[in-house]
Amino acid sequence: MYRSPAGLAGGVLLLALGGWLGGDALVSGDGRTPWLALALLLVAVPLVAAFSVRPAVFANDERLRVRNPFRVIELPWASIVSLRSGYTNEVIDSSGAKYQLWAIPVSLRARKKAARIQARDAHRVAKGDSSGRTSLVARPVPASETDQFMADLRELCEMRARAAGSQGEPSVRWAWEIMGPAAAGAVLLAVLVALG
Repeated sequence: MYRSPAGLAGGVLLLALGGWLGGDALVSGDGRTPWLALALLLVAVPLVAAFSVRPAVFANDERLRVRNPFRVIELPWASIVSLRSGYTNEVIDSSGAKYQLWAIPVSLRARKKAARIQARDAHRVAKGDSSGRTSLVARPVPASETDQFMADLRELCEMRARAAGSQGEPSVRWAWEIMGPAAAGAVLLAVLVALG
C-alpha cells in the first residue's frame, strides 16, 4: 500500500480542528449557528477526508487498486499499458484512459536533490579517474521516494502482466459515500443561506 504521510497528517489535523471548532459551534452556538456548523461540517469533513485521508494505491499479484478522492479504480496488471511520472504519477490502461495516482505525490524537489547527488558523484568519479586514483566507485543513484514507488509498481506490472489471475477489464466505481454527505451538506448550507 502506498500513501502520502504528509497528506494523512495534514488531513487528520484538519479533521481534528474542524471537529473542535464545529463541535463547539454545535454545542454552544445559538440561533442559526448550530445549523450552519452542521451544514459546514457535512460539506467539509467528507471533502477533507477525500483529499487527504482516503487516497491510497494498493498493489497485489493480480491487480492495482487506486483509491482516489471520488472514485476507486481496479486495474488488472494485464490491462495496464503504462505507469508514468511527470508532474503527476499516472497509470494508463489498454483503452487509453488515464488515471492519476493521488496517493503518490510527485516531489520535484526530491528529484532535483537526487539529480544533484548523481551529478556530484559523477564529477567526483571523473575527477578521481583523471588523477589516477581508481578507488572512487559510483554509488547507486538515489531516487526520490515516490519515483522508487513508481519503479516498484512498474516492476510488479511487468512481472505479473501475463499471469492468469492478472487478466480482466478495468473497473471504476464512484465514491458515493463521499459525494452523498458533501452534497447533502451543500444543499443544507444553500437552504440556510437562502433563508437568511
